[in-house]
Amino acid sequence: MEIDARSTAFLFPGQGSQAVGMGKALAQTYPQAAEIFRRADAVLNMAFSQLCWEGPPETLNDTLHTQPALLTHSVAVLESLLALRPDLRPSYTSGHSLGEFSALVASSSLEFPAALELVRRRGELMKEAGTLAPGGMAAVLGLEVDVVDQACEEVCRETGGVVQVANDNCPGQVVISGDESALEAASRRVTELGARKVVRLAVSIAAHSALMKPAQERFNQALAAAEIRRPVIPVVGNVQGLALQSTEEVQADLAAQLTSRVRWTESIRHMIDAGIRTFIELGSGAVLSGLVRRIDRSVTALSVGDPAGLVSLLE
Repeated sequence: MEIDARSTAFLFPGQGSQAVGMGKALAQTYPQAAEIFRRADAVLNMAFSQLCWEGPPETLNDTLHTQPALLTHSVAVLESLLALRPDLRPSYTSGHSLGEFSALVASSSLEFPAALELVRRRGELMKEAGTLAPGGMAAVLGLEVDVVDQACEEVCRETGGVVQVANDNCPGQVVISGDESALEAASRRVTELGARKVVRLAVSIAAHSALMKPAQERFNQALAAAEIRRPVIPVVGNVQGLALQSTEEVQADLAAQLTSRVRWTESIRHMIDAGIRTFIELGSGAVLSGLVRRIDRSVTALSVGDPAGLVSLLE
């Protein structure tokens, strides 16, 4: 298809999109992808490519490995695409939660090895936080974010617990996060308010909530030591849903990301308002392209994660 880089944004997926075999065919087909996986093996000092390609799934699904795996696959797709179309430099990049680090690599704000070290540390700290302060997450379907937000605030006041909007994914799909008791109370409250369905997610951590504060504080130490540059391409950050265009803005966004909601609906709308008409999701799965279509059906949303996807995109 004909792609106009001036009205194109690259998107990068977060946790939940991983799958055994991710990137294997890509690395067998494109030397640029193979090199990215080789570099991941070296940086992480383990047979990381083998884990991504062969599993076992329970090890890949451990957040310690999931986060580096998703970053590596996304960057491998990116490098393969740019090798085929070096002129295809988007006007914006953005990533969902963990995917923001892939977006920062795509914008030349972070080098791949530095991003890999950061997401490995992020995974370690999130896992520790889930052990020290267990919690959970639930998807609320059929209610607008403002209604869910108010319900969570009421539950917090009434119980003294922690529950809040973690992901505003698209109209009618909001994820909440918090401690077990408050999460259960909020789930009952939104059901009473007319939610079509509330689905508990298969996680034992309360990502993007105040329960991640200890992890965020320790992660910020790693962040302070990382070399972060001004993005060459604006990155729409999760915390404000606005374009990050300086080193300081990138640092501030990442320094609050673990405890703040992912403003995905706002992020996509910000890019559409800026003239973006084509969104290309690079990496595992097609979750984000599906969300984009639910936010605005007038734009084009595509996903690319393997050689067939690259051929289809560029033919």
